[in-house]
Amino acid sequence: MPEPGSQPPPVAGRGRGWYRGDCHVHSAVSNGAELTPERLAADARAAGLVFLAATEHNTVETHAAWARQADDELLVILGQEVTTLTGHWLALGILPGRVVDGRYGVRDDLIDRQLDEVHRAGGLCVAAHPHAPYPSGTFMYPYQGFDVVEVWNGQWSSDVPWQADNEAALAEWGRGLAADIHRGRWRPAVGNSDAHLAGQIGTPHTVVLADGLRADAILAGIRAGRSWIAGSAAVELSFTVSAGERRAGIGELLETGGEAAVARADVRGVPSGTVSFRTERGEAHGVSLPDSGTGVAQWQFSAAESAFVRIEVRHRDGHMAALSNPVVLA
Repeated sequence: MPEPGSQPPPVAGRGRGWYRGDCHVHSAVSNGAELTPERLAADARAAGLVFLAATEHNTVETHAAWARQADDELLVILGQEVTTLTGHWLALGILPGRVVDGRYGVRDDLIDRQLDEVHRAGGLCVAAHPHAPYPSGTFMYPYQGFDVVEVWNGQWSSDVPWQADNEAALAEWGRGLAADIHRGRWRPAVGNSDAHLAGQIGTPHTVVLADGLRADAILAGIRAGRSWIAGSAAVELSFTVSAGERRAGIGELLETGGEAAVARADVRGVPSGTVSFRTERGEAHGVSLPDSGTGVAQWQFSAAESAFVRIEVRHRDGHMAALSNPVVLA
């Protein structure tokens, strides 16, 4: 068991693979509800997650309690939700007990200093719920300096996991993706529950391709965009793009060599849903899934049509079931 103030240990014996986790989680310290780190860790395991990030509001006083929840089945990443006057952001992978200052707003020109501090410690900076439906939660900072954007946040959507603020955040991120790729630095998307109440954790969560179940490996996978977002553990997704003998997965670059490309999505757990292939021009191709919820969707296209392709999987009512980061094309 880790000592107070120490980093939680990695999960031994877990090599490269896809790992499900929730990087935005609160205990009673943040919200007054009867949620302890112990209860949330148990709920994370029950939800099919193997990692979570502790992100209390402007405090790290529970870091030691969170670290004690790590075991052979659950990785705990230490973090903080930095709640400023004009938006919230997540500092993930910070040092034990280290508080990140949030006493400023967009006009104070102080946020870059805080982002640099987290980056120097090897941490990850996430723009949280950019279109949250309350004044201080609406994100007013430019994304420059942030590593990742939280496009799907579940805090306000216990009954309906996909709401208008998520649709707005996804649209904003999607509109800027082509220009960011052209400039050589695009920011991946993540999804988190922002759990404040029992039953919220894991709805949604991020599925990350990492070299191991360690904090540094998980954060590296998220930073590189090797991830997709799931509404629940019942949803499974595989997405690749190939050209000739070459193939690339989510977050990777595919050199097409001028050959036609084929995008393929294998989906489970979305009965009568839809798969849409999306480029810089929006939805380029759509496929319906069978009643069983298990199906394969394919689309053949030319790399000249777009700098990337990503997918969205929606339930029959239009609510999101899963979405991916892009495969970048050259």
